[in-house]
Amino acid sequence: MSNFKSLKGKLLIAEPSILNDNSFNRTIILITEHTKNNAVGFILNRPLNYLLSDLIPEISNDFTIYQGGPVEQDNLYFIHRVGDLIPDSIEIGNGIYWGGNFESLKFSLQSDLISNNDIRFFLGYSGWSKHQLDREIHSKSWFVSENDHENILSINDETIWREKLLQKGGNYKLWANAPSDIQQN
Repeated sequence: MSNFKSLKGKLLIAEPSILNDNSFNRTIILITEHTKNNAVGFILNRPLNYLLSDLIPEISNDFTIYQGGPVEQDNLYFIHRVGDLIPDSIEIGNGIYWGGNFESLKFSLQSDLISNNDIRFFLGYSGWSKHQLDREIHSKSWFVSENDHENILSINDETIWREKLLQKGGNYKLWANAPSDIQQN
């Protein structure tokens, strides 16, 4: 595959055809790393019933924790827009960063330097081995979209998947209005 093109910074939109896949049904994933050997991303629209203070009691912020994906769900990850406050962050694109120095993060949170729209926390991540993501896109499990949001961290969890389908148009408009449990239709 000499024509490798990295999807880093782009969005993966779950195709309606994977409605029966509970891990990824109606998900939007931000790709944070994509090399010839692997890909990593985080589900942006799967809030969990945890707050940051539930997981890290010394941080009193009530930021929602999201399910990042099925891999390493006991690990906390974060993407953010404050790379200047958190050294060792990896720039993804569009002013979004991944990870960084955890002590700096804790200090910035405790000092109220980071707002809810600047950061999103995840338990677990979504990962793909060499060529796996390419195969899944080719088999119509996902379609790729530009991250054309001014701030992807402030998207509406409830409506983003539908919005992306409507934006793609065509037959996707029909699926955008389908009930989440297709058997209720």
